[in-house]
Amino acid sequence: MNSTVLHPVNNASVHVRIFKRANGYKPWLVDNYFDVCQYLRKPNHPIANIIYGLFKDFSNLNHSCPYVGPQIVKDFYLRPELLRLPFPTGDYLLALQWYFDKKPLADTNVSFTFVEDLMKRN
Repeated sequence: MNSTVLHPVNNASVHVRIFKRANGYKPWLVDNYFDVCQYLRKPNHPIANIIYGLFKDFSNLNHSCPYVGPQIVKDFYLRPELLRLPFPTGDYLLALQWYFDKKPLADTNVSFTFVEDLMKRN
């Protein structure tokens, strides 16, 4: 993902949903809305911690507001050890709806297949 924010954004929020595929994508486990600027000042939202943890090493979205200029997520790949949720085997969709100043601006959809390692011993 490569985008450019032309005007400073001081009020950014995101609606996070995870869907599991079963005769089409169905809502699954996560449906949350949070303030991005507030979260990056004080990362205290458990679902946001997991989602942000997946992207932060591949992105320059690592500061609080204002956002302006290039915003990049590059060479991203899913690292299952960072999910920290009990995902059963299946196809998933991570849907992010971005809002700037409470107006919908963009959708980011990441689909992936997760396969449980049933042979793994704890």
